[in-house]
Amino acid sequence: MHGSLMKSRLTAAGLHILGSILVAGLAAALVFGLWYPSPYRTVSGGAELFLLLVSVDVIMGPLITLAVFDVRKPRRELVRDMCVVVMLQLAALGYGLYTVHLARPVALVLEVDRYRVVPAVAVVESELPLAPPPLRTLSWTGPRLLRIEMPHGEEKAEATMMGLAGVDLGMRPKYWRAWDDEARQQALKVGVSLADLLKKHPQDQAVGEEAARAAGRPVGDLLVIPMLARRSDWSVLVDRSTGDPVGFVPLDGF
Repeated sequence: MHGSLMKSRLTAAGLHILGSILVAGLAAALVFGLWYPSPYRTVSGGAELFLLLVSVDVIMGPLITLAVFDVRKPRRELVRDMCVVVMLQLAALGYGLYTVHLARPVALVLEVDRYRVVPAVAVVESELPLAPPPLRTLSWTGPRLLRIEMPHGEEKAEATMMGLAGVDLGMRPKYWRAWDDEARQQALKVGVSLADLLKKHPQDQAVGEEAARAAGRPVGDLLVIPMLARRSDWSVLVDRSTGDPVGFVPLDGF
């Protein structure tokens, strides 16, 4: 009897694992297909956050099923128990996805001489009505490419104080501007030659060349601008003929 009971529990837990993996796959499509397109799953920590929540969720449900599943229970009681388990698991997954959604990158902002990846949770949402009309909502499909309009007059002092408190200009929608020719000229002005950077760090030659191939351009046609994100050892690759960002490289551009 004990053997058959354990066998039924293992079968139920196994089916639960398969169902959990299927749900996790659907969640992965949402997270990595929309919220964290490459390379933001790495530079913004999306992969780590997702793997943590999925690991806990996929393991938790089947383990509880293994503990509570008992074919000797009345059918109504068994169905109730399994419904509770599934509800707990879905609630945990929902909370985890909510946390990942708060950390999703919503803007890649050129702040003078660096790019900043801005997560949703860092945006000063009270300033969204002050942004240009197309930028008054937070993106759900990866970060928007933006530039900063520098503050003038009395706003400089306020911006400095907020910056000292950890609220940088890239996090403030009132200073967001769409990517335009002014942004391109600024990128060309502050960018550093990828070829020159690799000469200073020959150990990174292969990494730089691979990133250039992924961007579809020769190393000599690319500039590098540092990128501030959860992972700060990445930079943006800029086409030196247009000023537009065309790729990313896992190198510290500072």
